[in-house]
Formats: sequence, C-alpha cells, structure tokens
Amino acid sequence: MADDKENKKIGLKTTLDMVVEGCRLPVKMSILPNEEEEWPLAEILSRKEEKGKLEFYVHYIDFNKRLDEWVLPDRLRVEELQFPRKDQKTPQKQTSSAANSRPTTPDRELQEKKTTVDRSESDSPSPSLLSKKLSLPEQTSSPAAKLGGQGQTPQSQTKSNAGRKRKAIFLDEKQDLPPAYCNSLSLQDSQDAPATPQPSAPPQQPRQTGSMSSSHDENIITRIKNIETIELGKYRIKPWYFSPYPPELTTISIVFICEFCLKYVKSRKCLERHRTKCTLRHPPGNEIYRKSTISFFEIDGRKNKMYSQNLCLLAKLFLDHKTLYYDTDPFLFYVMTEYDIKGFHIVGFFSKEKESTEDYNVACILTLPPYQRKGYGKLLIEFSYELSKFEGKTGSPEKPLSDLGLLSYRSYWSQTILEILVNLKPENGERPQITINEICELTSIRKEDVISTLQHLNLINYYKGQYIITLSQESIDTHNRAMAKRKIRIDAKCLHWTPKDWAKRGKW
Repeated sequence: MADDKENKKIGLKTTLDMVVEGCRLPVKMSILPNEEEEWPLAEILSRKEEKGKLEFYVHYIDFNKRLDEWVLPDRLRVEELQFPRKDQKTPQKQTSSAANSRPTTPDRELQEKKTTVDRSESDSPSPSLLSKKLSLPEQTSSPAAKLGGQGQTPQSQTKSNAGRKRKAIFLDEKQDLPPAYCNSLSLQDSQDAPATPQPSAPPQQPRQTGSMSSSHDENIITRIKNIETIELGKYRIKPWYFSPYPPELTTISIVFICEFCLKYVKSRKCLERHRTKCTLRHPPGNEIYRKSTISFFEIDGRKNKMYSQNLCLLAKLFLDHKTLYYDTDPFLFYVMTEYDIKGFHIVGFFSKEKESTEDYNVACILTLPPYQRKGYGKLLIEFSYELSKFEGKTGSPEKPLSDLGLLSYRSYWSQTILEILVNLKPENGERPQITINEICELTSIRKEDVISTLQHLNLINYYKGQYIITLSQESIDTHNRAMAKRKIRIDAKCLHWTPKDWAKRGKW
C-alpha cells in the first residue's frame, strides 16, 4: 500500500516536470464563493519553485490578460496536458526595442474588418416612429476619410428578427465603412483583479534606454505581472498588467507611490520621508477646469518630464497594448482630480499629441480602478471633446480601439448623438431635419464615428428614396434612463483654456 502511494507521488512529480512554458491544459480559475467551478484552457507562461513549493503562471485562453495569475499544481488538470506544436510561436525571452514608437500610444496599425451586409430592401418605418432626415457624408480626401473609403453612401438593409443586426453604409459595394477600431482603455473594476504571487527573483527587465517596454511583442517578461500591489494615497490596488518599474521593486509586496508627484518608493518609511520634502498638493501644470470638487490640470510632457514618465509607468499597470517610452515631449497630459482638505487626488487622465496629423484628440485614457464605475470615464471622454470644441475641430481617439475601449466610446457617442436627436424640434410643422455634418459640428465627434454609431444603433433606414433616422419610443425611454444616471457633466463655462498652435512653436 505504501509502495502504491509512493509510485503515485513519483508519477505526479514526473508529470508536473513535463508542464513547461508554452504547454496548455485546463486550469481551475479563481472564482467567488458559492459559484460553480470553471476550468478554462490556459497557457503556461512561467514556473517557479520556492522551498519545495511549485507554482505556475498561467494565461487563460480567450480571457483578458488581467486575470493571469500564479496557481498551485492542484489547480491543474495535468492529464489533459497539451504540448506546444512545432509550428506554434513560443514566447521569446529576449526583448527587442520597437523603433519609431511614442509614449503611451497604441499600435498604429489599423486592423480593417470586412462587413457582410444583406442587400434586401428594408421595411417602411412605422408612422408612429419619429423620423429625421439626414444628408449623406460628402466625399473628402482627409486622412480620416481615407480610413473608411471615400464617397460612401448608405444602402438599404433589412432588420433581423431580433432587431439587433447592424446596418452598413456603402456607395460602392467593394468599399467598407470605417472598421471597428481597437484602442486601449481600461474601465473595469479593480476588485476583479486576482492577487498575483511574485517570483523569488526579479525577471530581466527590458532595456531602459529609449524604449522601455513593448506589450505588442512576444516577450514573455512583459506578459507576466511584476508588481503585486501598489499603495496610492488611501487605496491599495492590485495591478492588472506588467509595467517596467525598476527590478528592485518587483521583489517587494507593496510599492508605495506619492499621490501628488507619483514618485515610487519601496517602503512606507521612505514614503513618509519623501512627504516631508514633497511640496506638491496637486499635479504640476496649469489648472484649466474646476467645478465643485472636480479639477483638470494640463501637464506639458516636456516641462514636467519626470511627472509625465511616472504617470506613464502608473498607467501601464492598468493598460494593455501600450508601448512606454521615455520621450514624453510630444504629449500633453490632462489629469482629472478630486479635491479635499488634503489636496487634489488623481482620479484619471488622458494624453494627447501636441500635433496629430490624424486629428486624434486622445492618445490613451485611464480611470484609476478605485474611481471606476462612477461616471468618471465618460467625464474624461466628454472633456476631451470639449477641448476639441474650443479648438474648432472634430476629434477621435487614437486607433485601434480595444473591445473595452470601443464599448466605452460607443456608449458616450450613442448618448451624445441621441441627446441631440431627441431634442430636435420640427420646423413649420415638418419633420425635424439635421445633417451628419451638423451633428459633427455640435459634438466635435468625427464623421466616421457618427456614422458607425448610427449604424450600430440601427437608426438609419431607407424610406421613399431617402435615408432617414427612425427613433422608437423605446429607444427614447432607454436613452432618458441612461442620461438620468449621468450625475456629473462637463460645464464649458468652467473651462479656462486657450488652444496653442504647436506647429508654430518650434520644438514645443
């Protein structure tokens, strides 16, 4: 009997020795109490052994990377182990610097997706629906227009039985609408992020001369969370992703960050010593907006380089698909804060290029986890478009957008456009009329984003030789309920800011 137990132990150990980087197998996912167990397929990214205790770092296939974690062998179904295929790309342990990239900006390559469209005639809208006439987007040669093809015109499309099918807008059936873009924004709750045990020794960090980190490569180091916990002000937060902080910080359980200057230290005693010297009680730069307890500060990436770099390092803990670089000179950072008697506490921020050839009004955007799900994300987006209104131009977030980013922006675009359509009034007893260009002028949302949002909402219909928007009472009621939840809004009267023409200011 004792021999059987010993043989089983030896067999298990031998099997675990076969679980190496690149292998896949079902892993029991960390779940809340009283919920059913889940065993999704996961990939082994790393393994470690401390004092006879073996652990594996896993990435759950088809799940967000922020759920990656260290697990013990009892959570592995070793009997279903899948070895890496010979033709499968394995992660590289060596890093390579990415050339021609910029700080905290997503990958510049656009991933265009083909859209399949039914060409059948659409049903005539019900007379009870509120109809509003739209003009078609005119042909343009701007870089933004080239994203979705020039001279595109809506075609009719039949609604699906469920009423959820998207409508596409085309002139030439060989051309596509602007694709569903992908940008990095993280608007999830920090409580979902699992605790992550750390390796015994700090992993090799990417070179910090020029390029700091690239999350688009297959570097295995950047795929493993290296900071266990941070303390920022009164909050302790579990990071979601890798950030290239100095290697000595990866071996400690908590990294302490000054909430005013964002300097990072390795102990509370160091932080208290720093606080006696730190004179900041708000982000450096100019306060350009204040209403109630909410303020926005504009920080120049060239004049406040250290703060900007520390802000990028902090943001990288919660943003994936980002590349961090030391050169922050070409960027402006707009930091949103909440005020109390202790000072102005950082809530979130967005960065913006001083000169953008594509007229992007946001490079990256983040609401810190303790402040998420409170309406601050939409407030940041709304503020970015308020700046575009002051500049007298339309803007758009830098592409591509992630799935979460697209959802966040889609929600803001939908509510903003519907707010205009619902409040339109008929003239001379006729149907209210508005063009897409007029919507762009009122909202500063770029034309491609307006068209794709109307298409997503299934509002465009073809009726008696013209394209109209049809709003049902149900859509109006849903919109009114959503707007009632938005307790905080940007007040343009409280914004004191003058746009600068950076093209005429030399090297910024």
